[in-house]
Amino acid sequence: MIKKGFESIRENKLLMLKADLVVVGGGLAGVCTAIVAARENVKVILVQDRPVLGGNASSEVRLWALGATSSMGNNNRWAREGGLINEILLDNLKRNKDGNPLIFDTVLLEKVYEEKNITLLLNTSVYEVEKSHEKTIKSIKGFCSQNGTTYQLEAPFFCDSSGDGIVAFQAGASFRMGAETPEEFDEGFAPNIEDYGNLLGHSLYFYTKDLGKPVEYIAPSFAIDNAGELPRIRNYRLNEHGCNLWWVEYGGRLDTIHQSEEIKFELWKVVYGIWDYVKNSGKYPDAENLTLEWVGTIPGKRESRRFEGDYMLTQKDIVEQRDHYDRVAFGGWAMDLHPADGIYSDYNSCTQWHTKGIYSIPYRCYYSKDIENLFFAGRIISASHVAFGSSRVMLTCAHGAQAVGKAVALCLKNNWTPRNLAAKDKIGLLQLALNREGQSIPRLQPPDLEDLTTKAEISASSELELSHMNESGEWKPLLFNMAQILPLEAKNSYRFKVKLKAENNTSITIALRTSSKETHFTPDVEIQSKTFNLIEGEQEITFTIDEPITKDSYAYVCFMKNEMVEIMLSDDRFSGIMTVLQKETPAVSNYGKQEPPEGIGVDTFDFWTPEKTPEGKNISMTIEPPIQNFSSINIMNSHVRPTSEGYSNAWLAELNDERPELKISWAEKQKISMLRLFFDCDFDNALPSVFVTHPNSEIPFTVKEYLIYDDNKNLLYEKSDNFQAVNKVVFDEPIVTKELNIVLTKKDVNIPVSVFKISAYSENHL
Repeated sequence: MIKKGFESIRENKLLMLKADLVVVGGGLAGVCTAIVAARENVKVILVQDRPVLGGNASSEVRLWALGATSSMGNNNRWAREGGLINEILLDNLKRNKDGNPLIFDTVLLEKVYEEKNITLLLNTSVYEVEKSHEKTIKSIKGFCSQNGTTYQLEAPFFCDSSGDGIVAFQAGASFRMGAETPEEFDEGFAPNIEDYGNLLGHSLYFYTKDLGKPVEYIAPSFAIDNAGELPRIRNYRLNEHGCNLWWVEYGGRLDTIHQSEEIKFELWKVVYGIWDYVKNSGKYPDAENLTLEWVGTIPGKRESRRFEGDYMLTQKDIVEQRDHYDRVAFGGWAMDLHPADGIYSDYNSCTQWHTKGIYSIPYRCYYSKDIENLFFAGRIISASHVAFGSSRVMLTCAHGAQAVGKAVALCLKNNWTPRNLAAKDKIGLLQLALNREGQSIPRLQPPDLEDLTTKAEISASSELELSHMNESGEWKPLLFNMAQILPLEAKNSYRFKVKLKAENNTSITIALRTSSKETHFTPDVEIQSKTFNLIEGEQEITFTIDEPITKDSYAYVCFMKNEMVEIMLSDDRFSGIMTVLQKETPAVSNYGKQEPPEGIGVDTFDFWTPEKTPEGKNISMTIEPPIQNFSSINIMNSHVRPTSEGYSNAWLAELNDERPELKISWAEKQKISMLRLFFDCDFDNALPSVFVTHPNSEIPFTVKEYLIYDDNKNLLYEKSDNFQAVNKVVFDEPIVTKELNIVLTKKDVNIPVSVFKISAYSENHL
C-alpha cells in the first residue's frame, strides 16, 4: 500500500523528454507532420489533447476529410492530395469503405503506432512555453489528465498544428484573428465585417437511428423552443445526419478560442431543440420511430488564429494560380466563407467561389516569421482570412504538413533554420524530396539526378494507342452537356466517330474545347463546333476537326444537351481519360456555371464535373489518328498523375495485354538498393474519410500483382496484394544488374495495366 502524511503542497509527476521535433496537435496535419518526419529518422513527440487522433476527422467530431477535389464538384481533375495522406485514405478505403469514423480512428492510430520514432502523448494539453532566447523555443509543458503526469518536452524544432496555435501564441509569434479589409490585400471577396462577420463558427453534428417502433422524445430544459423559426431549418431533411449537418453552426461573433465552451453549449441547445422540433412539432410524422443515436461533445472548429510567416497566401494567389518558387503543396477547395451568425443568420449557410484549377502554397507559409525554430501546419498557416477559406480544409492541411515533416529532416541534417531552407538555392532539396514520394507539386518537375531510371532505356511489351473505346451496349441520355476528356497532340487533326440514338428527328451540336491556360482543366476555349442533323433511331456520326491542334493539351469533345438523344457508352476505362458533365453539385455551390458579382476578383466559368464511381463511364468512340500519349517513356518523368499541360504521364499497356512487361536497361551494371513504383489510384476520386460508402475497397486502376526480375531472370521481388499508389521496395542487400524486368498482372478486363513512374536508387532514400 501507499500511505502519505500531510504535506503543504505536492507536485505532479514530471517526465522530461527530448526529441528532434515536438508536434503539438494530433489532427490530420499533426499526424502527417509526425509520420513524414519519423520516416526520415527524426525522433518525434506527438502531443494531442484528445483521446483520439484525427481532430475534426475523428470519431469525436465526424467530419469527412476533403480537399482539392471538392467532392468532385469542381474542375480540378486528378486533384486528390498525394503522398502520405493519400496512403492513409487508401488504407482507410481498404479497411473502411463504409466510412465508419471509429475505424478511421484506428487507421490513424495504427499509422502512428507503427512508427518507432514517434512517442505519442494522448490526452495531453500543452499549457506553457519556455524560450532559450527571444526568438527560440526551448521546451514546452503539457499535462495529461488521464495519468496525472506533467511532461516537459525539449527539442530543436517545434511544429504547432494545434488549431488554435497554443505554442505559437505563447511563444509570441505574430498572428491574426478575423477578416482583413478588402484593401489590405486587394481581396474583393473580403467580407463586410459588421454585416457578414469576422470569423467562421463551430459546428456540432448528430446521428439518428430507426428503432422500428415509436420512440418518445422529451427535450432537456436547455434546448431552444423555437427551432421552427431558425432560418436554416429549411436545410434539414429527415434521416440526414452527421456532417451533412455542417450548417448547424454558431460562434462567429464570439471569441472562438476563449468562448469555445459557450459556443459548444449553445450548439447543444440548438441540436436538442432541432430534434424536439422534428419529433414533436407534427411536421415530420416519419420521424416517429427515430431516436438520437449520437450527438457530438466536441464541436468542429473552423477558425481562430492564423500566424504570420514570411509569406501570406491571399485571394489572388488562389484565383490567379500563382506558382511561387518555393511551392510545396496545393489546394483547390473553394474560397468558402460562412456568415458569423451561423444557424441564426438570414444569409446563405456559406458563400463559396471556386477557381478554375488548383493553386500552389509556398513553403514560406509554414513557419513563423518571428520564432526561428517554429513550424506551422494545419489551419493556422500564414494566410489571409479569404485564402484561409480554402486552405483550411483537412486534406489541404495534411498535404502541407507533409512538407513540414520533410523540412524538419532537412533542417536537422544541414543545421538550418526553417527560413534558411526557404532560400532559392536550397528549397529545391525539399521539393525534390516531396516529389519523390508523390506530393505532386503543381507544375513542378525537379530533376532527380540520383534516379537511375533517368539514365536507362525503357521498353514495354505493348503500349496503348487509343483508337477506340468498345461499345458496352449502354445508352446515356444527353440530359446535360457531356464531354470526353482526351490528351491530344499538337501535330494532328482528329476525327471522332460516335454512335447516337435519336427519339425523333432532331439535331446535335458537338464542340472541341480546350483550356485557356495550362494551369487548369476548365474547357473555356472553343476550337470548333458543328451541328449534325439526326434521324429517328440509331446512327453513327463523325466529328472532324478541320484544323490541327496548336499545342499538346487535354481537349474536351463536347456533346451538347439534347434530351431526345442518347449516346453509346463504353465499359473501357483508361488512366488519364474520363468523362465530365456540365451539371450541378449544389453541396459545393456548383450550379453548372459560376457567375460572381462584378468587382470581387473571381472568375466566371462553367463547371464540367465527373460522376462518382461506378458511374462516369467513357463514351464509346473511334479516334483517328490514335492517341499516342501512353508511351513507356512516361515512367521517366517526375509526374505521377495526369497534368493540365496535356499529358497522361502514364504508361498504359494494350487493353488485351494480360501480363505486360516493362524493361529498364542500362549500358553498364547498376547497384540498386531501392525502387519506388507509382501506380494509378484514381486521383479524381475524392475518397471522403468517413460517412460515405464507397463501391470498392480497392481502386480498380491500381496494379495488384507484379514481379521484378534482374538480367539473369532471378526473381528479386514479388507483390500479390497491392492496393497502394506508391510501392517502396528496399532490398536487403543492393542488387547489381544491367536490367530490371517488371511483369504486371492485369486486374480488370476493361482496364489496361498502367504505371506512372518507376524510380531506382543506389542508396536507400527514406
